[in-house]
Amino acid sequence: MVVGGTGFIGKNFISLLKKKKIFNIYSLSQKRIKKKLKDKNIKYIFCKIQNKNQLKKKLKYNFDFVVNLAGHKNHKEHQKTYQTHYLGLKYLANIFSSKKIKKFIQIGSCSEYGFTKSPQNEKKIIKVNKIKSTYGISKLRSTNYLMKLNNKVGFPCLVLRPYLIYGPGQSFDRLIPFTIKSCLNNKSFNLTSGNQLRNLTHVNDFIDILYKCLFIRAEGEIFNVGSCKNYKIKFVIDYIHKQIKKGLPKFGFIKLRKDEPLNLYPDLKKISKYIKLRNEITITEGLKKTISSIKKIEQ
Repeated sequence: MVVGGTGFIGKNFISLLKKKKIFNIYSLSQKRIKKKLKDKNIKYIFCKIQNKNQLKKKLKYNFDFVVNLAGHKNHKEHQKTYQTHYLGLKYLANIFSSKKIKKFIQIGSCSEYGFTKSPQNEKKIIKVNKIKSTYGISKLRSTNYLMKLNNKVGFPCLVLRPYLIYGPGQSFDRLIPFTIKSCLNNKSFNLTSGNQLRNLTHVNDFIDILYKCLFIRAEGEIFNVGSCKNYKIKFVIDYIHKQIKKGLPKFGFIKLRKDEPLNLYPDLKKISKYIKLRNEITITEGLKKTISSIKKIEQ
């Protein structure tokens, strides 16, 4: 079962699974999503995971694997963010802790580290009161809850903490698609200084790792997931601008958010002990593919 399978990562992950029997929980309104629900191998379940009673009624099936990709996009809506990312996870975990499943994979976040110095390591113990964003707090509480459930009843959970994931199909309110669309439409757009150092992972690389994690023995573990190189945001924006040759990125017109660390990149030693990582898609190759996919939509 994929929870949140109609989202950016979820759609890409389900496409990787091909002809396997899949259950997909989604929470978008049925009118908005109905036209897209055509795959015969997928059983779609409309359900809001923050509704505990609704979840109990809908989840009558038995599953081998559960992957929780559910989320609330607008992190400024603090209550909905908390309800979806923490309460929803808690309700899911409680239901499946009484069922015989092989693996429950929770998609956490690098935001769980707060302002911990990079490269960030999974061994670092972070206190919830040190996290400034509601999203980061919700994700960290979810991880802590799962680890306690694993210790208490042996719940077969695994938490992945991805860094910035990008690629075709991502919504335009995210930095890379927003930049590409603005440049294609020859618009000027305000940005921060762009000095933030970030770790970016193409969605195809992420879902490849996610799939491999279904079959490794690593219950009760937390893994950082990212790429081997880090880049400044300014480099990424400038590269997109040079490729498209239109638009005007205006650096320094937006202040850095208070909950946004300047440097954010992972220590990947732990996951590399469990999974043989393939040759990842380079940032230039990944950006070119993303530009090409958005051109098809915009033109």
